[in-house]
Amino acid sequence: MHGLNIAIAGCGPCGLAAALLLHRAGHHITLFERFENPQPIGSGLMIQPTGMAVLARLGLLDTVLARGARVDRLFGMAGKRVVLDVHYAALRRPDTFGIGIHRASLFAVLHEAVLRSGISLHSGRTLAGSALLGNKRALRFANGQTSSPYDLVVDALGTRTPLAPPTGRELAYGALWASLDWPEGAGFDPHALAQRYDRASIMAGVLPIGTPPGATVPKAAFFWSLRADRLDVWRAAGLPAWKVQVAALWPDCAALLDQITDPGQLTFARYAHRTLSSPAEPALVHIGDAWHSASPQLGQGANMALLDAWALARGLDGAQSVDEGVRHGIGLRSRHVLTYQWLTALFTPVYQSDSRLLPLIRDHLVGPMSKLWPATAIQASMVSGLVGNPLRPLELGDDLQIAQPAVASV
Repeated sequence: MHGLNIAIAGCGPCGLAAALLLHRAGHHITLFERFENPQPIGSGLMIQPTGMAVLARLGLLDTVLARGARVDRLFGMAGKRVVLDVHYAALRRPDTFGIGIHRASLFAVLHEAVLRSGISLHSGRTLAGSALLGNKRALRFANGQTSSPYDLVVDALGTRTPLAPPTGRELAYGALWASLDWPEGAGFDPHALAQRYDRASIMAGVLPIGTPPGATVPKAAFFWSLRADRLDVWRAAGLPAWKVQVAALWPDCAALLDQITDPGQLTFARYAHRTLSSPAEPALVHIGDAWHSASPQLGQGANMALLDAWALARGLDGAQSVDEGVRHGIGLRSRHVLTYQWLTALFTPVYQSDSRLLPLIRDHLVGPMSKLWPATAIQASMVSGLVGNPLRPLELGDDLQIAQPAVASV
């Protein structure tokens, strides 16, 4: 099915990737974004082999890798105990790794590709909802205006989308994020996501994220777990008291802490766990975080969004109607989405919660066992996003030979 008139709401990685894929498949695309100048929000993220498979088909993987940092290992300690040590090499597949990247870098790569493609982009348009008009759907804007009807509206507005009914729950814990110069000589592995834990209520992490737009040196994303209801207390205590706490947990962070001189350098991210029971409505589909969102413990958010965008384009290709194509695209993703929603809900309290029992089990039982095969391969499979073999039904391949040439359409 080609030549549809499609509106995409949201200019994050999910919406931009969907716009590119659907445009290349022969559809007429209009992007809507609430910001006057489209921009990313946040600091670092991980691109996993699943997301790389989509970026490779878009012809953007080499650029993303050049702007990010190769990650071969995830490593975490609680006190002197190693409780997390995941190597992508445990998958025993050729050249498998992750990419640490600033959200601004990923956004820039996708946004530049959209601009080159000539896709129509309307900024400064805050959405309030949508309306079904016959078998088409129009967008309603916050200023009271209504768009012309579209054959399909793609909701890529994220967790708090106004185009979907509220569902799920806000998570108690969020995180403070900062993008800082990579601390050369501080003992951090430039190819590893490193973390430190104190029970499950305190978690710090350092992720290499390459060189973002406007930067001249490689950067690190530093994050600190914090309950949302303790944010005001953290602000009132001041930076010096917090720095003492971080340094006590992880002395190597001194070179990072020295760069933080103002609380404004730290952005607090809130997380929610939600899954729409029905992401498909007449002439409307919710993808990415608008369909399913979770804590970032398994690092799958951007990757799941890229897979959703690919699946939607695949679903519409060859379908006899819009709704049939949407249902097919959702069907290609449902099992994998539900698997990772369940896995993330299971593991999040182990690393972000007030529990005292779970971190004891993690540190004294699960941690030591996870160093043994087959636990090493299972952990690598979870982190890489490959549990459930999501690439095969999407015809992205199951052998991770992702360095493929770009294709003109899907």
